[in-house]
Amino acid sequence: MLLAEVDVVETVVHSGITFGTAIAIVCSWQRNKSILLAIVAGFFSWFYVVYFALTRRPDEK
Repeated sequence: MLLAEVDVVETVVHSGITFGTAIAIVCSWQRNKSILLAIVAGFFSWFYVVYFALTRRPDEK
């Protein structure tokens, strides 16, 4: 077996939350003041951020 035949396996592990998830949680908390809805919004991440932007009321800046 030659050294050139050795396969290299690279594993990348991600942990934590993404930027989209953080924005979704903050937007949901601002609108609903509900931990459960903030968790659900965090799960949907960017989809909730887009929804929030499209349905934003004038008093939400």
